[in-house]
Amino acid sequence: MEILEILKYTLPALIVFFTAYLLIRSFIRNDQKRRNQEIILQNQKTITPIRLQAYERVTLLLERISLESLIMRVNKPGMTCQQLHQAMLSTIRAEFEHNHSQQIYITTKAWAVIKNARVKITKIINTSADKIKPKDPALKLSTLILETMMEMDKVPTRVAIDFLKSEVNQVF
Repeated sequence: MEILEILKYTLPALIVFFTAYLLIRSFIRNDQKRRNQEIILQNQKTITPIRLQAYERVTLLLERISLESLIMRVNKPGMTCQQLHQAMLSTIRAEFEHNHSQQIYITTKAWAVIKNARVKITKIINTSADKIKPKDPALKLSTLILETMMEMDKVPTRVAIDFLKSEVNQVF
């Protein structure tokens, strides 16, 4: 009889206890998930503008090392082919080194495309310079580089910029 009396009180108490335990556990888990989502959202609000700025900067890098832009900016009256060749390569190197830290904020594939564009641009410049005498006027080298570029299906910097644009559209 006494056992039956004790069970009358303890059984409902245990049921209430387990129900309360399950509800509290569920509430705590939901609260933790909500807090984690808030942290992720806050991080995205901070990182997204930085990533967009990095994409802008590497696009500017590509525009600055594009062959036509490079020739217009670096070529000075009275330069020889050798001087123009060296000036173009040092400008590409300086531009690339200046923006090297942007690889942290963009994808690995995007950075590889940018590096590939730089290598191809450098190769075009070197190949063109090898075809001309070092003491010839810089105009000869400029003309040959631009002719080489016109023969190409896709200019390396344009390919890289198009890739960056498509990646930004996918990510954002």
